[in-house]
Amino acid sequence: MCDHSKNIYKPHLATIEAIRDETPDIRSFRLVFQDEELRNSFSFRAGQFAEYSAFGYGESTFCIASSPTRKGYIECCFRAVGRVTDALRRLEVGDAIGVRGPYGNSFPIEQFEGKNLVFVAGGIALPPLRTLIWNCLDLRERFGEITIVYGARSEDDLVYKHELKEWEARPDVRLVKTVDPGGNGPAWDGRVGFVPTILEEAAPSAANTIALVCGPPIMIKFTLPVLEKLGFSDEQIYTTLENRMKCGLGKCGRCNVGNVYVCKDGPVFTAAQVKAMPQEF
Repeated sequence: MCDHSKNIYKPHLATIEAIRDETPDIRSFRLVFQDEELRNSFSFRAGQFAEYSAFGYGESTFCIASSPTRKGYIECCFRAVGRVTDALRRLEVGDAIGVRGPYGNSFPIEQFEGKNLVFVAGGIALPPLRTLIWNCLDLRERFGEITIVYGARSEDDLVYKHELKEWEARPDVRLVKTVDPGGNGPAWDGRVGFVPTILEEAAPSAANTIALVCGPPIMIKFTLPVLEKLGFSDEQIYTTLENRMKCGLGKCGRCNVGNVYVCKDGPVFTAAQVKAMPQEF
């Protein structure tokens, strides 16, 4: 964790323990802190994020994609889209990277206990919900029905494919997977259609249920009216504005939406809180 009595921008050293290609352009890392004491004591909550640095290139911001119930390591997932993420992608197992954090608020998981949960995600936006999904599955007896609606442009664009199969096989999880029209191959056994459309067809009950949504802005734009149509209030809907996260500390002034600093006040917000913000994101 970040020691604010010293250099608040100084990262901790971590070693890449494992690499997995989720899609042709999306890669996930499993990281272990080199300091044994930190490795054993590091804690975070689902929804928080970190800054990951490729030495000589800079740092990028991603959520922590693993569950806080799994100790001794953290995982992140990223798409190579620029100088830093390209440099991160060139790293190999055993290489060192910098990690600082955790930052931001988190999903109020204690308030979700005893409720049904509906996760709605699109594309690479599954990792911010994956941390919470596994957190809840590791504490399965505390929650009601769990439904996961996840989609991507094509089968190749689905991340964590091996975990989708695991969730699909569980009797205590309802997984609804979908790809956009034309994104399915002959062996595809899921749905075909955009996430909001498939969500409406799946029609999860809003009674005693929390909806957790993360995806491209266009997906969220069309998902929120569907949830409203299904009976969800704005207070029952949570999302994470991780695309607005910047320095993690609210110092650079690039994460603000109106007077809200996403790095400090978020990234997790209810739909009611998001609607109260200036509609500039």
